[in-house]
Amino acid sequence: MRIDFHRNFDQRFSKLSKRQKEQFKLRLVEFIQDRYKPELNNHGLKGKYKGYRSINVTGDIRAVFMPHDENHVEFVHIGSHNQLYN
Repeated sequence: MRIDFHRNFDQRFSKLSKRQKEQFKLRLVEFIQDRYKPELNNHGLKGKYKGYRSINVTGDIRAVFMPHDENHVEFVHIGSHNQLYN
């Protein structure tokens, strides 16, 4: 699977705590193994993010990605629920 990271994702990722960064890395491994694993809560988004999907990283941290095809996704945003959806 090809995974790309948008520059906006990289900027937001750099502002996360060390614990949050480590949790994302663990979730990314799970995502690569099975992108629909229940713990990820992989789901489609609406509104300004229509066509994008989101996975849970921690209790409040979400990672938003665009599925280009079955073997290529691009992570575009990461942050708290309020940072992303308000």
